[in-house]
Amino acid sequence: MTRFLAILTLVLFNQIAYSQLRIEIVSTPPLVGPSSSLYLASDLNNWSPGDPDYVFKKDPSGIYYIDLPKTPSRFEYKITQGNWTLVEGDSTGIPLANRVYDSSKLSDPRLIKLFITGWERKIVYSFIIKKLPENTPHDAQLFITGNFNDWDPDNPLYQVYKNVDGTYRTTIYTEKDPVEYKFTRGSWKSIEGRESGKARPNRAIYRDSKVDHMSVDVEIDGWEDLTASFHFYSIYDLLLLFAVFQGILLIIAIPTIQNYNRAANRWLVITIGFASLMILLRTIGSYREAAQAFTKVLLLPDFILFLYVPLFYFYLQKLLFNHSTKPVRQVMFFLPAIIQCFVYLPFFLMSDTTLQMQFLMRDWKLLGVFLGTGLLGLAWNTYFWFLFRKTFRFYREQYQSHFSYEQNLHYLNTVMFIQAVCLGLWFFLFVMLGLGQWFEFNVMQIVERSVDAIWLAFSTITYFVGYFAIHQPEIFKISPQPLSIFGDLNHAPLPETEDETPDKKTEQPENIQALKEIVEGYMLKNKPYTNPRLSLNELSIKLKLPSHTLSKVINDGFDKNFFDFINSYRIDEFKQRVDNPKFKNYTLLSIAYEVGFNSKTAFNRSFKKITGQTPRDYYNESRLEE
Repeated sequence: MTRFLAILTLVLFNQIAYSQLRIEIVSTPPLVGPSSSLYLASDLNNWSPGDPDYVFKKDPSGIYYIDLPKTPSRFEYKITQGNWTLVEGDSTGIPLANRVYDSSKLSDPRLIKLFITGWERKIVYSFIIKKLPENTPHDAQLFITGNFNDWDPDNPLYQVYKNVDGTYRTTIYTEKDPVEYKFTRGSWKSIEGRESGKARPNRAIYRDSKVDHMSVDVEIDGWEDLTASFHFYSIYDLLLLFAVFQGILLIIAIPTIQNYNRAANRWLVITIGFASLMILLRTIGSYREAAQAFTKVLLLPDFILFLYVPLFYFYLQKLLFNHSTKPVRQVMFFLPAIIQCFVYLPFFLMSDTTLQMQFLMRDWKLLGVFLGTGLLGLAWNTYFWFLFRKTFRFYREQYQSHFSYEQNLHYLNTVMFIQAVCLGLWFFLFVMLGLGQWFEFNVMQIVERSVDAIWLAFSTITYFVGYFAIHQPEIFKISPQPLSIFGDLNHAPLPETEDETPDKKTEQPENIQALKEIVEGYMLKNKPYTNPRLSLNELSIKLKLPSHTLSKVINDGFDKNFFDFINSYRIDEFKQRVDNPKFKNYTLLSIAYEVGFNSKTAFNRSFKKITGQTPRDYYNESRLEE
């Protein structure tokens, strides 16, 4: 009997402690949208703000209610509109403390009537979509998604509704700063994009502390899944793809057509092949289908930051100096790329879905890696650009001391100019990122356009390098120069080759002035300068002088390098022939070729440097004197 009474007492206690409770909301301010609902968030459901099992129903009289069949004698709760950005507050928008249900303190513990006077004050953003793509389905449901709702693409609380004026409108409340968002048609597969269908960066709004309500006009250019056929390949993509196609042709053509500089061209083929692959991956990654199927393809083009310039550097060294870097030293050049592999490894090990969300939500770890590698890549490429410039200048200085004609290496100046443009745009990109962060305005579109411009400019390098690698003549190579990673150049004099060294018996410590007269006499009598391929070694053999002795005579006796020394005789010969009636039917350029110049550019440049006027000006002046 005692046991029975105890069980009965326990049952009655449970009935009292967990009796049915109805909560009614008698009045409430307007909700955020016509389809919005009210929810109960409490310790009964782990404070879930949009739990469908705790949604309020609405009776015909307009009162919201919810029946809770079993409730404890005490719990805390709040009313929301489905998320914590839309939670009840007082009439001025100030947050309220949690409501408390305590059955022991209520006259009727089975009914609670609530009056909601306001919602917590958040910054209000009203979005007005004034333009939709023409191919938008007429029955499409539009949603706004962003960092304010954890990037939920089809949350009914954030649906966009059409108004009588034809515009689509929605309102959000959030304290996020900045607000990042996009529009969808209900899923990530139908998210807004560019007019071409390619992915666009997240839209962003930076909060103005002086404004509680902001109206934002929006124009949607296109949808990623509804690309118009005309825009399937944009002109930009076609230019990049054409550069890739050009690179493939050059990889095939250079080894078969160009017989000179085979060692240098091997490095050139590797460089062009790597650059073409990175451009192709960049183009492929900009399309939604590829990015969703192979998300990690978005990471691969970044490896060009640290790999391209060492490859081009090895090509330049082999081209100009026939210099080979030891394998151990080569590793030093590729050390940043090796480190980059380890830094990117965690992202390569992620699933594609996780990585996609990190890109979309602009995860701070991912952004930090991109910004860090971008800055280090800018420093790395800038350093190599100055090293290229120093190397090329040293080559030209040494070259002019031993040869009398210009090599067709001006394309390297063009390549360096394009590289400088890329570096300038790269630097501008980070300046804009810094300004945007400092002054809190959205610069993502500017940054994106800058990145596109860098890739487009970079792709043109293939044309210049490849074309001239095929058409240029044999390049004179200076003796191997030991170049360190710090760019130290060994300015040692060029060694003479065995077959070009005169008999050692002829090397006597002659007086510079006497040797100068011998050289002058030979130049005037035999006119060796009319040979367009005349070199220092060739002239030294004819004069029976060691090349280093002849070089000293020219440098100290005539105060010129070999290049200017020979061209000064050519210009004097040119002037004599211009004034000679025998050559009156010759063009100026044909006379220039007759006296030993091998190109119009070399002739004009040398004439201007030595005489201070152009050949045409000199010719017109001489005609006036006549």
